[in-house]
Amino acid sequence: MNQLLGRLHKVEIREIWQSEPGDFTPWLASDENIALLGETIGLDLEVEAQEKNVGPFRADILCKDTASQTWVLIENQLERTDHIHLGQLVTYAAGLQAATIIWVAARFTDEHRAALDWLNEITSEEFSFFGLEVELWRIGDSPAAPKFNIVSKPNDWSRSIASAAKGVQGELTETQQVQLAYWTALRDLMEEKSGAVNPTKAHPVGFMDFSLGKSGIWLTATIRVRDKGITVGLTVGTTNSLAYFKLLESDKNQYEATFGMPLHWRERPGKKQKLIQVHLENADPSDRDDWPRQHAWIHDMLERLYKTFSVAAKTLDPSGYQPAGNGDE
Repeated sequence: MNQLLGRLHKVEIREIWQSEPGDFTPWLASDENIALLGETIGLDLEVEAQEKNVGPFRADILCKDTASQTWVLIENQLERTDHIHLGQLVTYAAGLQAATIIWVAARFTDEHRAALDWLNEITSEEFSFFGLEVELWRIGDSPAAPKFNIVSKPNDWSRSIASAAKGVQGELTETQQVQLAYWTALRDLMEEKSGAVNPTKAHPVGFMDFSLGKSGIWLTATIRVRDKGITVGLTVGTTNSLAYFKLLESDKNQYEATFGMPLHWRERPGKKQKLIQVHLENADPSDRDDWPRQHAWIHDMLERLYKTFSVAAKTLDPSGYQPAGNGDE
C-alpha cells in the first residue's frame, strides 16, 4: 500500500527565536527542552541557573549532571561559532575545575570543531566538551521541531583505553584494574540492552552512579572484591536527605510491592546519605566468567529501582515531612 508522506522543510532559526538571551535560552532551560538536549548526549540534566557568572563571563545555562553531580555549562549561539565563545568555554572549565561544557550554535566552523576535539584529547576525563548544532524543521504547516546534531564529543573509548594502559604501566593497582574492566563491561551491556537507566563513565573505583533524574538523589552499584558481594540501591544525598528518606519509607510496602522484593532501608543517623538497597551475596567481582550473570542482575535491579522511585524522586516535597519527635534530626 502506498502511503502519502510529508516532506521536511528547514526553518530559519531567527524565524522562531529572534533573541538568544530573550528567546532561545529560556526555551532551552525549560524541563522538556533541556531533557531533549540531554537525551542527545546521553546525560540527565537539571537546570540550576540561567545567566550564571563564571569568572569574568556569564554562562547562559548552568546545570547539574544528576548522575555524577558535576557541573554542566551550556553556551548558546544562534549564529556561526566564533573565537570569543571558544575562549569563554575554556574559562568556564578552568573556573569549575571539573565540568561538562556544551557549546550550542547554529553552525560550527571547521576550526572550532577541531578545537573542541583537541580539548577532549588533551584534558583529563574530568572535563568533557560537546559541540551541538541546533536546527529547526517542519512538515507542511506543522509547528517547527528542534533537532540537535552532535559535531564534537569526548572520545570515552579512547580515554578508557588510556586508563587501562596506565594500569598496565603500574599506575593502577590490581584491584583498580578489575574495577575499571568490570564497569566498562557493565557499560557495554547496558548500552546493548538499553533501558530507562543510562550508563555512565567507567572509573577504577568500587562503585558506579546512575542518574534518577533529580539532583541529589541517584542510583548506585557497588562491588566488593574482598568479601565478594554486589549492592545496588538508591542514594539520597541532599540537605533534606532525612525528609526524603522518611517520606519514602512511609510508603515502604507500596514501593517494595512495585520493586518486587524486600529492600534494605538504611537511615544511618548522623550521616547525610540515606540508602535503600538490595544485595547479591556470594558474587565475586574478580571472577570474569561470572560477569554476565552479575551484570545482568545489576541491570535488572537498576531498571526496577528506576521504575519504583523515579517519579517520587522528582515529585516528593521534603517540606511535607513532619518529624515524629525530638529523636529525628
